[in-house]
Amino acid sequence: MIPSTSTILATDFETTTQPTHTYAMNLTSNRIRGYTDGQEAMKQAIYKILNTERYQYIMYSWNYGIELQGLFGQPISYVVPELERRITEALTWDDRINSVSDFVFDTSRRGVIAVSFTVNTIYGDVSSETEVNI
Repeated sequence: MIPSTSTILATDFETTTQPTHTYAMNLTSNRIRGYTDGQEAMKQAIYKILNTERYQYIMYSWNYGIELQGLFGQPISYVVPELERRITEALTWDDRINSVSDFVFDTSRRGVIAVSFTVNTIYGDVSSETEVNI
């Protein structure tokens, strides 16, 4: 006999957002000490997403991280708009992030693009920045 899914599909499901409570990373001293939550935890999540190459680590979902390897060696005229798209795509997979805006690019250093932007989260706006070697 084939099992029926009609009763499962008729059931109402309630979704809940997981808390942001996590270990506190001190990037200056390279130590993890204590816990953090809310906007500070979001700053860490943004940092980790932007410093994890997508598809490279089996422990992460394929939705986690950013794709930067394909930008190496490409012209700046291609990298700048593509970098904005890739940062936005990588961060908005997190359901606590509503949008990414106010991108500012600095291409004054050879082989490096510095980008700053604002991440609108459910905990408020977070200013962020990253550098990409091209």
